[in-house]
Amino acid sequence: MKVKFYDKVEDRLLKFTVILAKYQGSWVFCKHKERDTYEIPGGHREKGEDILCAAKRELMEETGAQDFDISPMCAYSVTGKTRVNEKEDEETFGMIFTSDIRTFEKELHSEMEKIIITNELPDNWTYPLIYPRIFEEAKNRNVL
Repeated sequence: MKVKFYDKVEDRLLKFTVILAKYQGSWVFCKHKERDTYEIPGGHREKGEDILCAAKRELMEETGAQDFDISPMCAYSVTGKTRVNEKEDEETFGMIFTSDIRTFEKELHSEMEKIIITNELPDNWTYPLIYPRIFEEAKNRNVL
């Protein structure tokens, strides 16, 4: 699996988004109801949806965030077979955002079982070949 980062990608290529979210200086991660692993908030862009709107919607749905700032960091691509890519040589593109969350809803209303707020990165990632690379890129860009 290959992960590449780009300063700019054509908007029409962006299929999904991930959000490096923090609350009071700590990371916010999600645990899906059907998995025992942790995820960076994010998801797929809906037809006709602006990528920033997709990021805001996914952050709200998956973490319960209500009041937050959000900004783009960079685009990225994943090449190789994943839950999104059906072929080994297929390359799909997404946008990485950063967010500072100020308030949350009291309950989650999504496929997420819970969120965790922590200063440590989880060991058990849903996408262990992708998420560490995203954090490494954020560190290289002095975003963290």
